[in-house]
Parts: sequence; C-alpha cells; structure tokens
Amino acid sequence: MRVMNTPPSTSLTAFDPDCRRCPRLAGFLDEVRTEHPDYHCAPVPPFGPETARLLIVGLAPGKHGANASGRPFTGDHAGILLYRTLHTHGFASRPVSEHAADGLRLQDCRITNAVKCLPPQNKPTTAEIRACNAYLAQELGMLPSGGVVLALGSIAHNAVLRALGLKQSAARFAHAAEHDLPGELMLLDSYHCSRYNTQTRRLTEEMFDAVFARARALLDGA
Repeated sequence: MRVMNTPPSTSLTAFDPDCRRCPRLAGFLDEVRTEHPDYHCAPVPPFGPETARLLIVGLAPGKHGANASGRPFTGDHAGILLYRTLHTHGFASRPVSEHAADGLRLQDCRITNAVKCLPPQNKPTTAEIRACNAYLAQELGMLPSGGVVLALGSIAHNAVLRALGLKQSAARFAHAAEHDLPGELMLLDSYHCSRYNTQTRRLTEEMFDAVFARARALLDGA
C-alpha cells in the first residue's frame, strides 16, 4: 500500500503558475520578460510524475536556463550533468534535456526548486525562500514512505528541513550525507551541479554519480 506523507497545514497547492507573492521576484521577472519576450519568465513548475519516489530539490531557476525553457535545469550548464546522470541511473528516458517539449520523461523522479522564480543574481532572500516553502511542503507530502529527497546545495537542504517543520540543526548539510526524515523518508545531500562547482572540481562527475547511485540503491532496497 502506498502511504503518502502529510505536509504541514496550508491552503496552497504544490504549484501556482501565477504566483506573485514576492514583489522583488515578480518585478524582476517583468524586467526579464521585457528583455526576452520569448522566455518563460514565470514560476517554473516541478517536472516529473507526482508518484515519483525520488524528489530532487534545486535552488532556483537560472536566467537563461529554466527561466527561459520553463523546465527545471533545462538550458543551462547545471542541467547537462544532471540529466546525463539521471539517464545513467534509469531516472530519465534520455541523457539531454533540450526544451520543455522535447519528449524527455522522468522515471520515478521529480525535479523542483526551493524557489520557483528567477531571483536577481541567482540569490533569493531568506524571506523569498520562506514564502515559497509551503509549495515545497506540499511536494514533500506527495512522497511515499521510503522515498528519497536529494538536496542540491545547502539552501535546498535547509528548505527541505523547514518544509518539514525541522530545525536546521537537526541535520547538517555535507556532500553525500544522509539524514533520516519523518515519514520514513531519506534526505541525501550533494553539492549543487553548478558550473562554478564543477569547474573548480568541488564537485566532480564521479562524486555526483556516486550520490545518484546511492539514491538508486536506497529506492531499490539495497
């Protein structure tokens, strides 16, 4: 029997395509839309089936990536490594995500962001992270017992804890760290697959692959 986790009480759903709760982010999207009228320039929806057992949580859409394409991690450098690794471990139907209508499917995997809208300089404020947190809480609530949450970076990690009503001291972020969560969920940590982290080799392809191998093993009961 599939047992769903219950999110904290909220009137929000898991995603609102018309959300303008954060004045700074809403205004910035309006500016970028003027510069790039062909861009998505709106909250970026989660990608992948709601029944997925693996939920990947990133930071926020990139200006010329997800904010342009309307799909998480699509159109920027970070997505190159992410989708290739997802495909390697059987979570994606193909290794390259080109655009939102390219036919790529995620398998038992869903991708979202701690903040659904593009922030200036890719740096959301604490208030913006909190304003978007109820959406993440709803997404976590859809995970079945035994599901795995993969946080890409410390901001995503802390957003997951907040969405579950936990203190940040309850689980410290560290690459490849594992933390038990309520509802028989597991939180895995990874450095974010950003260009900066991969070019400085703070995160290597082998390190990233190992985290996904661990996620696969947990889901397969190894």
